[in-house]
Amino acid sequence: MSAPQTPELPAGPTPAPSSFPPLPPPTPLVEPSSPPQPTLRSENGRLELNADSLTINGQRYSLLELEGVEVHPVRWLLWFMLGGLVLAGFTLAFLQNWLRTMPAMFGMALGALILAYGNRGANRLRLYRLGREAAYFSFSGDSEPWLKLAAEANRRIRQRHDEAAAAAAALLQAELDAAQASTDLTDSPIPF
Repeated sequence: MSAPQTPELPAGPTPAPSSFPPLPPPTPLVEPSSPPQPTLRSENGRLELNADSLTINGQRYSLLELEGVEVHPVRWLLWFMLGGLVLAGFTLAFLQNWLRTMPAMFGMALGALILAYGNRGANRLRLYRLGREAAYFSFSGDSEPWLKLAAEANRRIRQRHDEAAAAAAALLQAELDAAQASTDLTDSPIPF
């Protein structure tokens, strides 16, 4: 009896399959989900907010490095208390007949002006930064425009974080799909 014959193998390395499945096209890192956003500036020009960054007093912060923005109206307590004490003191002195009318009116007007100056206060802007200490800035003026700017900044920060998370998820999925496709090719038997 003769031994079974085995097919002859070609001399040299085995040729690899010539047709690999094409890789998926690269996905853009940031998909435009909305029209471009306008640049917003404060009335005094100290704060500027655009689609990618927040600039305060010349310091630029990327929206991806911020967690949020918060504005608190702060009253100048010392001036507020001083104005109240001056106003109350001159009023009490006038009512007790310790002062005449003109000096008492002058003192009460001065106390009212100091009280109004202290009531004006300032706006304290707090930037929450990822993994860092919060940054503080103080701005004068009415608090309503600052609150609107802070709300818009928080909306844009959340939007940028969502876009970055979606881009990272799409990139990870493309890498997983490519790894799965290459694993499927290496697991399949090579025909002889």
